[in-house]
Amino acid sequence: MSSLDDRHVLVTGGAGFLGRRVVALLEATGASVTAPRSSEFDLTVPGAAEQMLAEYRPTEIIHLAAQVGGIGYNLAQPAPLYLANLLMGTYIIEAARHALSVTKTVLVGTVCSYPKITPVPFAEDQLWNGYPEESNAPYGIAKKAHLIHAQVNAQQYGQRLAYLIPTNLYGPGDKFHPSVSHVIPALIKKCVEANESGADHVDVWGTGSASREYLYVDDAAQAIVRAAEADDEPGVVEPINLGADREVTIKETVETIAKLVGFTGDLRWDPTKPDGQPRRGVDGSRANRVLGWKPTMDFHEGLRTTIDWYLANRAEAERDPHS
Repeated sequence: MSSLDDRHVLVTGGAGFLGRRVVALLEATGASVTAPRSSEFDLTVPGAAEQMLAEYRPTEIIHLAAQVGGIGYNLAQPAPLYLANLLMGTYIIEAARHALSVTKTVLVGTVCSYPKITPVPFAEDQLWNGYPEESNAPYGIAKKAHLIHAQVNAQQYGQRLAYLIPTNLYGPGDKFHPSVSHVIPALIKKCVEANESGADHVDVWGTGSASREYLYVDDAAQAIVRAAEADDEPGVVEPINLGADREVTIKETVETIAKLVGFTGDLRWDPTKPDGQPRRGVDGSRANRVLGWKPTMDFHEGLRTTIDWYLANRAEAERDPHS
């Protein structure tokens, strides 16, 4: 591992949920950090990435900018999700290849890229063994294309890149607006509002049988910074899973959240709504071996911290990111 304390790191998406944690962690290590906003450089537009790198001349890039949302958003907006994410990553990889100052680029993929039916725990060599779960496939495939781009560029041009695959992120600072919220913030919001209104039940999508592996945002940030620091084998880019080593059903998730917020009513499952991918749980051994990284946050403690943040910051948490 090499230190970033004398480096200039550019973080796309640095104002986002994960990005803010990564920026803070980089600054704590002594790195100089730049986090341009999308209003300054629209990375879906040809030439914007090159202009950004020419202006800031970073030594490392961490690409976190993404257009994301939960199952509902993925079903409603698959075309812009696919195109925006594909273009942003593609342009960043190529701009970084041509920028003389850039020595390494860290890309962050998604667990949605794995095939719908994958043996648990997901191992990185299973990425190409089938089509992703349909509701997330456009986003997952766009992100997986960046892995191929990284691998061929590393092989042909010697470009240094890392590619990380985090599981479902959660934690303080998450997005709670219904148009973009993922499972944990969506369920926290539902249970808190039901508790406050005195409702006798909460409606929950699906059957509750699907499982997820949740990764606390600070743990993910630690892994990303370690990937930026890591010494790589020349010409090789291996995908690296980031997980919490704990598979949790949606039923257990919502029951735990309900208990933590004090909601004692019924949970009414709607099996006409999609469960999403049937199971998710990853093999994190490569991250431990290559990055020397393991997650540290206990799931219940992480949920409690997230709920406390939401209750103290509801206006910020529920802001519509598209308004």
